[in-house]
Amino acid sequence: MTAFVGTAVGTGTEPPPRPVAHRRRWLPYLLLLPGGLWLLLFFVVPSVQLAGTSLYDRSGSLETGYSQAFAFGNYLDAVGAYWPHLVRSAVYAGLATVICLVLGYPLAYFIAQKSGRWRNLLLVCVIAPFFTTFLVRTLAWKSILSDNGPVTGFFRSLPFVGDDFRLLATPVAVVCGLVYNFLPFMVLPLYATLERLDGRLLEAAGDLYAKPAATFRRVTLPLSMPGVIAGTLLTFIPAAGDYINAELLGTPNEYMIGNVIDSAFLVRLDYPQAAALSFLLMATILVMVFGYIRAAGTDEVV
Repeated sequence: MTAFVGTAVGTGTEPPPRPVAHRRRWLPYLLLLPGGLWLLLFFVVPSVQLAGTSLYDRSGSLETGYSQAFAFGNYLDAVGAYWPHLVRSAVYAGLATVICLVLGYPLAYFIAQKSGRWRNLLLVCVIAPFFTTFLVRTLAWKSILSDNGPVTGFFRSLPFVGDDFRLLATPVAVVCGLVYNFLPFMVLPLYATLERLDGRLLEAAGDLYAKPAATFRRVTLPLSMPGVIAGTLLTFIPAAGDYINAELLGTPNEYMIGNVIDSAFLVRLDYPQAAALSFLLMATILVMVFGYIRAAGTDEVV
């Protein structure tokens, strides 16, 4: 009987084992497939087309058509003509990012660690501006900062401020609009990081006689750096390419590179220069972002 069973088992008539390990190896790639196709169709392909457009001969037009001349001089012409707008975009976006970090970190810390049962309500208040469109929110700030608005009226009431003081149509107004519109992009990543902060580490620092300032500097801030990095990137990148705030809250003297690109595409119909400026903006942001990540020493976060 034993020999019979051994013979039957060794005949190889049983079904082969299913390749479970093989399927598991390909499962992560299958999960990435929808997102990868989306990026390919709506980011990579348009970017390649935009790169080709940036090298067109600028002597063409929509009526006569454009010829592919591989005119790399378009980039030099764009930099020579609009480098102040590139610098201004970086400065405005940098200021807005720093202000958002200064305002958003205490707010995120309070919501994550001290709000208790009011946490969900405070989070709703943070994202409440998203319930209205970007344009409407910016127009609201145009009314708030107007010459007859309450903020300007308050400053004019001060004895050391003249009657000609104004906020609208100034760099201050543009930066204020950027801060307001992009502050939630700073608060939410910070909240997500601080909410996972282990309170026992803070208690241990207190048991070791660390003062609150030292506890924050040595424990809280280092552990919250992933949120700081994510928040600054999510704030700086869209702020650098924004043009609505400069259009509505500033003057041509405050225009950013996004305003120039918008005008080149839709008003002057100079597609090669508009595409070149778009790629210059993208390259500038990438260089600044990678430099910031390297300087911050967050390779393990990325």
